[in-house]
Amino acid sequence: MKKTIAVAMATFLFFACSSPKTDDKAVVTNDSAAAAPAKPQPAEFADSKYADIGRSGLANLSSGNIDAWMSAFADNAVYVWNNGDSLAGKAAIAAYWKNRRGQVIDSISFMNQIWLPIKVNQPQSVEQPGIWVLGWYQVKAKYKTGKYMGQSIHTDMHFDASDKIDRLIQYLDRVPINAASKK
Repeated sequence: MKKTIAVAMATFLFFACSSPKTDDKAVVTNDSAAAAPAKPQPAEFADSKYADIGRSGLANLSSGNIDAWMSAFADNAVYVWNNGDSLAGKAAIAAYWKNRRGQVIDSISFMNQIWLPIKVNQPQSVEQPGIWVLGWYQVKAKYKTGKYMGQSIHTDMHFDASDKIDRLIQYLDRVPINAASKK
């Protein structure tokens, strides 16, 4: 019996010691951590295509091509300003901006644009989960009154499952807009 155990141990040690060596720089992983799915971060970067949608939208607004700009919006979109005013529905948003560009604003340009597309996995307060693009830029507009308006604006856009803007929140100062609009 002792001979059998000795032979079994010798065989085990022979095969254990002669198994192919792995790279000494191999990464050791914790099997329990590898088996558990990683918990998503509260927010992460999203695809840059969302920044392109924001950038393209301002180019269309600047050129007066409201229909092209509105193609990025969902039918049930809501446009909200920081003062509490809002527009509900793609048709209402389009009508507002067609009037503004046709009757109120002579020209408008956007400079120094910064776009940050993010995916909110776990809302931190009242924001909706999903894809957002945050935009910061300077705007200069000439009004039909002959007056000019310039300011920095911040815009947040939320995208639905079809990659359409379903919520746009714009933070701006109404004082220079009102002053430039008055005859």
